Amino acid sequence: MLKNLGIKGRVLLLTLLPVTLMAVVLGSYFTWLQQSELESQLLQRGEMIAEQLAPLVAPAMGRHDKALLERIASESLDQQDVRAVAFLSPNHEPLAHAGPTMLNQTPLGNSSQLLQRTDGDATRYLLPVFGRHRNLAGDIIPNEAHRLLGWVELELSHHTMLLRGYRSLFASLLLIVSGLVLTTLLALRMSRTINAPIGQIKQAVAQLKDGQLHTRLPALGSQELDELASGINRMAETLQNAQEELQHSVDQATEDVRQNLETIEIQNLELDLARKEALEASRIKSEFLANMSHEIRTPLNGILGFTHLLQKSELTPRQFDYLHTIEKSADNLLGIINEILDFSKIEAGKLVLDSTPFNLRDLLQDTLTILAPSAHGKGLELVSLVYRDTPLSLIGDPLRLKQILTNLVNNAIKFTREGTIVVRAMLEDDDNNSTSGGVQLRISVQDTGIGLTNQDVRALFQAFTQADNSLSRQTGGTGLGLVISKRLVEQMGGEIGVESEPGEGSGFWISVNLPKAQDDIDDLPVAPLLGHSVALLEKHDLARQAMLHQLEDCGLSVTPYLTLDNLSNGVTSAHQTEHPVDLAVLGVTAHDLPPERLNQYIWDLEHLGCKVLVLCPTTELVLFNTAVPNPHNQLQAKPACTRKLRRALIQLINPQQIRNEPGEILASRAPRILCVDDNPANLLLVQTLLEDMGAKVKAVDSGYAAVDTFKTQAFDLVLMDVQMPGMDGRETTEVLRQWEQKQQSSPMPIVALTAHAMANEKRALLQSGMDDYLTKPISERQLAQVVLKWTGLALLNQTSESAKDRFRSANKLAVLDADEGLRLAAGKADLAADMLSMLLASLETDRLAIRQARADNDRTALIEHVHRLHGATRYCGVPQLRGACQRSETLLKQESPKADTALDELDQAILRLAHEARSTA
Repeated sequence: MLKNLGIKGRVLLLTLLPVTLMAVVLGSYFTWLQQSELESQLLQRGEMIAEQLAPLVAPAMGRHDKALLERIASESLDQQDVRAVAFLSPNHEPLAHAGPTMLNQTPLGNSSQLLQRTDGDATRYLLPVFGRHRNLAGDIIPNEAHRLLGWVELELSHHTMLLRGYRSLFASLLLIVSGLVLTTLLALRMSRTINAPIGQIKQAVAQLKDGQLHTRLPALGSQELDELASGINRMAETLQNAQEELQHSVDQATEDVRQNLETIEIQNLELDLARKEALEASRIKSEFLANMSHEIRTPLNGILGFTHLLQKSELTPRQFDYLHTIEKSADNLLGIINEILDFSKIEAGKLVLDSTPFNLRDLLQDTLTILAPSAHGKGLELVSLVYRDTPLSLIGDPLRLKQILTNLVNNAIKFTREGTIVVRAMLEDDDNNSTSGGVQLRISVQDTGIGLTNQDVRALFQAFTQADNSLSRQTGGTGLGLVISKRLVEQMGGEIGVESEPGEGSGFWISVNLPKAQDDIDDLPVAPLLGHSVALLEKHDLARQAMLHQLEDCGLSVTPYLTLDNLSNGVTSAHQTEHPVDLAVLGVTAHDLPPERLNQYIWDLEHLGCKVLVLCPTTELVLFNTAVPNPHNQLQAKPACTRKLRRALIQLINPQQIRNEPGEILASRAPRILCVDDNPANLLLVQTLLEDMGAKVKAVDSGYAAVDTFKTQAFDLVLMDVQMPGMDGRETTEVLRQWEQKQQSSPMPIVALTAHAMANEKRALLQSGMDDYLTKPISERQLAQVVLKWTGLALLNQTSESAKDRFRSANKLAVLDADEGLRLAAGKADLAADMLSMLLASLETDRLAIRQARADNDRTALIEHVHRLHGATRYCGVPQLRGACQRSETLLKQESPKADTALDELDQAILRLAHEARSTA
């Protein structure tokens, strides 16, 4: 039989037979293996669901709460492959059941362990519930760990597993058939490579037989055939004369030229193909980045949102640290994603710059405000200087400018261990003095860090390159920040550069040309501060210069001081003249001035009619919060923002001048908002954030449900997810707009919730009928701003710490602290004992005086008695009493209705101190 087969048939037989056998064996084995793994995973998931239900139903079984058991059973059906759930009493009497009747018989075996029975299309589980499961659920019942509370029955369906198995089998068959077809085509190709040379040999022999002695056989692709062809050629050559040899040389030269032309043509085709592949790769990369942005930002939205919500709950310090680490890691991941997306958009030429008016001073100060905590955490001083000839109202892309400055300042913080970071803005050239003319602006960031070598500077603006690439580097990042900044500056038509010396710090600068805008009208006039004088305390030279300019820009007459004692003497001297000092701005740190000393200075200055505003590092706001009578109006973080500084000073001069912060508009009612999102975590997050801020929220999980709800209920705003199964956000918006047109109703504001960050995606959302968009991950501030923007209704502001929390924190302070008393007495034990004895001796008298002033409703006398007691506590180790005095004095001065509660706490603190002193005597 094999003898009758030709070369082509033998090649096909030798190729297809082993491949077919191998494909069938391997396909069968891997299909069986995958089916076994699916079945094993299904059984394990059933065991996990049963074990998870035991702690959930244990408290309900212990209390015989059938309604709760019914609800748990119903909710359990939402689990994948769960067919039926039942809860039984210890005597196997049914307590609750959800789903159809179970197919399998009850499993038999040891009643203290999980039992299961698999038969046909389902697997049935039986798990005993003991008293220890109540402990796991937090419902601790002593001595009931081994008491049988009931049974959990669960039945899983095999339909999904079988369906996946069939799909796997079909895929395997499809792959086998595809492989056989490919192998057949390959075998045919190989047979042709053998038959073709043999045919060429046959043809050449026939031509030689006919007298065509110039016939030559080319290389045939294998050693044996090449040797045969070579012998035929040599035979032909012996029959040719000199003329034929000459003709042969001509033919050979022609053949060489033809081959060269073919090579050039092939290269041209390859170049054209490579160009097309590059364009296609660029398109695929853009689509991939858009999809990657959505897929990563969606879970990040849930991580950041729920981390923020969880931080508001009752947590231990360790739990709070863990959550802070999670939030910081997620923010870092989001920053890396944004850098990669920006870099890719710039590379693809898809980045479009905005052209909107902005205030340069506000942009610089907002950037430093955001980065201040990280700088102050390292003990660095942040300063911003805007030269007075620099126009503040400009037109450009403030978001990208802030991104550039954030990157430069953040790098300066990373590589600076101590010293100062200064951001300067100056005018290089003014093209036109008219309003519409452009200005050449130069912004520099100077630090006192480690500096850069010439080699570092040359590699600084290269992608994925950092100044410190060693294994022991202390800073992270992708190495894209400066590259993105350089590309952005160049796209703005500007330049970026660096001047640095190793060990002496670095100075990065950007130079851009921006048009001028109309003069910015501040939200607060300068007039209320004209004619007033202010005393300024700031030890740092550059910070003092910057603050001096800010205060003078507010219309104030400024007198700088280097020490608080000199400032206090200067204010006292001016108080006796016709031009007293109205205000004092104190730039302090806890290292130079302890909070307890600062409070006494503030009291003395305010009794001279000088209102005090305290500026401190962001990391010390909590420390100085108790040292300032009214932290809300008299305490701000460094570096000071000019608008906030001006508002606070006006508030101190005239408390009635400003009542609310910008944006604190009181809503007449709670906004009604429809939230649409198919992701349960994101939907719950947005709903929780809005409801915590006082909104009325209706949450739906599909576009169809959104349409039905929209037609039956009235809302003020719709928050619409973009990517949803069935009907996505764009289609849902189009349906809602069509319905509004039929009803002839005014358009409802619809805001997209999207994880895409590409510019074309955002434009497409606005073109589809949506009014605005929020990019995930979202925050409370973003939600509040968009609700206020489109509805005019403000959400409630949430405070980070309630009065109850502060009271609880205060009660954690020690009643008597001997170490603190010794420290306040400069290490002199006798002096510390005498100061404490003097305080204890007058304690009962002060308590009676305070109670008498309360009974007489004499607020002035009450403040004096509390202040006197507060001053006495500052020199003794009595933290709890001192905190109670501070809180009472502050609330009394503010005329707060909570002052009575604080005085009650002060009375209890006095009694506790007296009792503690008697106990230790």
